[in-house]
Amino acid sequence: MTRRTIGRRAAEFLREWSVPRQLAGADHRREAAEAGMARTNRPRTETADAVGTSICPYCAVGCAQLVYAKDRRPIAVEGDPASPINQGTLCPKGAATLGLMTSPMRLDRVLHRAPHAEEWREVPLDWAMDRIAHLTKETRDATFVREAPDGTTLNHTLAIGSLGGATLDNEENYLIKKLFTAGLGAVFVENQARV
Repeated sequence: MTRRTIGRRAAEFLREWSVPRQLAGADHRREAAEAGMARTNRPRTETADAVGTSICPYCAVGCAQLVYAKDRRPIAVEGDPASPINQGTLCPKGAATLGLMTSPMRLDRVLHRAPHAEEWREVPLDWAMDRIAHLTKETRDATFVREAPDGTTLNHTLAIGSLGGATLDNEENYLIKKLFTAGLGAVFVENQARV
């Protein structure tokens, strides 16, 4: 780094730092506190051509979010001030929702790896849903126990289980419980909710 570069950076720092402006008599509540970038930067939401509502995907609190989009692509996510739950605030995880939605590592298609295969292949969603339904029924039929050896009615299977996520609300958990216990006879129904 040359002396000229160091001198330019030092002058820039002094110009942007609020203390020299305050010492020069500028009001510490107004122009002395304002950084140069603050005068030129604009909010990301200003360029949005659409705004939609969503719910944060990270936990069961259900914080409301506003999702700003431009050309049908999300550009910003903020807390919804109209929500009685979070009143416009988001925790650090909720504030990172935009990164979750726009990450190049996010899977946006269905992948399947057949038994003993080494490679994943892309499959249609309808095929995957039919495959899951078929294998679930096949497993239930093969492992369903109607009675214990002493004649006690069991009507269950130990080969199927359900692990719910933290974003499921009470109503969804109720329906999952009914589907897995009454519908399929599963014994292992659990939820990893942390709230």
